[in-house]
Amino acid sequence: MSVDVVEVREEKAAHATSLRAVWPAILGLSVVFLVEMLDNSVLNVALPTIGRELGASASALQWITSGYSLLFGGLMVAFGAIADRYGTRRMMLIGLSLFALANLMVLAVTTPGQLIAVRAAIGVTAAMTAPGTMALCFRLFDQENLLMRATSLIATVGLTGMAIGPTVGGLVLAVLPWQTLLVMNVPIALLAIGCIRFGIPADDPAKRNRSPLDLPGALLGTATIILALWTATLAVEQGWNSRSPWLAGAGAVLAAAAFVIQERRTAHPIFDFALLKRPAVSASLAYEAALGLGMAVIGFTVTLQLQLVWGWSPAQAALGNLPQVIVLLAAGPLVEKFVDKVGTQRAAVLGASSFLAGLVVYGLLGRQSYIWIAIALALTAAGMRVVATIAGVTVMRGLPEDQTSIGAAMSDTSQEVASSVGLAVTGTIVAAALGGTLIGVGATPGGIHTFENAVTTATLVLAALCAGLIVWAARRAARTPAPTQVEG
Repeated sequence: MSVDVVEVREEKAAHATSLRAVWPAILGLSVVFLVEMLDNSVLNVALPTIGRELGASASALQWITSGYSLLFGGLMVAFGAIADRYGTRRMMLIGLSLFALANLMVLAVTTPGQLIAVRAAIGVTAAMTAPGTMALCFRLFDQENLLMRATSLIATVGLTGMAIGPTVGGLVLAVLPWQTLLVMNVPIALLAIGCIRFGIPADDPAKRNRSPLDLPGALLGTATIILALWTATLAVEQGWNSRSPWLAGAGAVLAAAAFVIQERRTAHPIFDFALLKRPAVSASLAYEAALGLGMAVIGFTVTLQLQLVWGWSPAQAALGNLPQVIVLLAAGPLVEKFVDKVGTQRAAVLGASSFLAGLVVYGLLGRQSYIWIAIALALTAAGMRVVATIAGVTVMRGLPEDQTSIGAAMSDTSQEVASSVGLAVTGTIVAAALGGTLIGVGATPGGIHTFENAVTTATLVLAALCAGLIVWAARRAARTPAPTQVEG
């Protein structure tokens, strides 16, 4: 492609006046986010089948899921820093190509160890693509309202994918082998490659981060996040009576301390901590963390309540989550109008309040009847829809142009780590209350009562933590000047 063509494409993208004008790019980025969210949940429903066909142990099944999430969550910051230096679009295209190849490798899997290796490779390649989704979106528009609209659309696709992942997996398994759940990512990745290759301008060398890559900082930051995520996983799987989560947690603390020391000493840190002093950045990360904490308890316990306590089938339980999916889809087109009417900061507070209200409703009334669970799912989905969009746009606007990829990675990572913490808190409280397996929880009135009390406690504890983060974020965001709206 000639330099003139690239310049024309860059000029066109920078002044796009509608989403339709850059629809291939929006489609490609939406597909990338969709696949990332689906991969977090779609394979879980196939674990029993995988265990039977491959003869996998419980430990191997755990690593099939956690191996992906640990590497995906742990490597995003490092790959975000690399993308800022060597090209966000380039990193996205390389990551998508390797992602397709890694998913295709499942066809050669014959042992649990091989599948764990494939899932780890998929996690690494997904981490290569994740930071670029929002960073590339910000290349397409100058107008704040279009950015909000595009971000809302991309987030709607991804969050809906996360919500319907288990349902999609169950439907596919009814007619096709479990390998299909990974192979179907290949044509999706190829579609995204085509859309991004021809719909987004090439990386501009003049806008890249010119500082050398802090490799020790990247390694220490990655180790910190992976160990933190692993600590939460071990706490849920083995409980705090085991030494493993304590050892992993101690490792995370040591790695974090070494990371901070390295970043303060080096002339070119992988992430400038001074950026966290910017109200827009720190407030947005706090909002993202609150969403992660709250969604952890909802996602973990609602299905258990419906199936183990009320005796719903897996299909009925999947349908029980429809209020969340419906609201996520319906609220997407309304976010921009809502923000425009009440203002960014007030919209964030109102959205976060809706999310918090949903948690409280679920914690206090969810055991009474399904209608309260449906209300809770709707409230949390509406709040998440508004806050996720605002936080995503605001954190990117608060960062220098040559650090947008790592900024997006920090946003995703904060939610990922918070979600793991929320899951660990929920799992710990439920396990401590029951003192045994969850399978027979619905067999006796005493077991049901104990489980429901534990869910209430976990939900309200996490709701309190969310409230603290939301209040802090709202006060912090109040120091941020409102963005100038450009009508288009």
